[in-house]
Amino acid sequence: MSVRATARIVAAPDGRGSTALPVLESDGPLALRRTRSVVGSCARVTVVGAMSAPLGGDRLTIEARVEDGARLTVDSAAATVALPGAGPDPEPASYELELSVGEGAELRWLPEQLISAYGSELRMATRVELAATARLVLREEQILGRHGESTGDLATRLTVRRAGRPLLDQQIAYGPGAPGGWDGAAVLGGHRAIGQLLVVDPYFEDAPARPGLIGDTAAVTPLAGPAVLVTAVAADARLLRGVLDAALDDVLDGLRSGRGE
Repeated sequence: MSVRATARIVAAPDGRGSTALPVLESDGPLALRRTRSVVGSCARVTVVGAMSAPLGGDRLTIEARVEDGARLTVDSAAATVALPGAGPDPEPASYELELSVGEGAELRWLPEQLISAYGSELRMATRVELAATARLVLREEQILGRHGESTGDLATRLTVRRAGRPLLDQQIAYGPGAPGGWDGAAVLGGHRAIGQLLVVDPYFEDAPARPGLIGDTAAVTPLAGPAVLVTAVAADARLLRGVLDAALDDVLDGLRSGRGE
């Protein structure tokens, strides 16, 4: 039996220089827990998987709203594993993220990896609405197959709008049902770990990030807006996380230095 579940988060200033969580609603396999933040004024929520999901036919959604002036970090306790559904012809599963960040607010969306297990079929969509002065750090990592197995079918789409205008709209598909060439030299080149890091900050309007390469498997691309996108491939999840963590440190160090912090 498939699952329909929507979990909700609202972060808002608490009036004392920190961030409160007036709404923290878990649902089905999506269990939300407030956890300790390493930044004093930033609230932190950890997504804990309460059961195996997403399975074929499941419809899962997380909605997060960061109100004006609030700061929120969302991470997860473990990787999300897309698994095959039951029955001879299960429907694809869907996993949707609806994120909004208000004026002067900040969201760090830093989940663990999404693993596409053999035989699974998942459609994932992330939609982000940013105010003009909002800041965002968003990381996505996909692992194509568990150890020793080939991948399932995985299609992801990331759509980001800032001040009502498009900033990024990117769609990627992997697996047996994807168009031919997805695993070729021009796309993955045999790698099984793929990730991207998006940083949006008004500071980039006056000082855009510089394009460049990180080793042989990652690229830094300034966007047509106050943002930078890092895309990377790697042989496994550990190597991918190392590249993205190093890139994030470099970007954030540059922002702090530019602001004189």
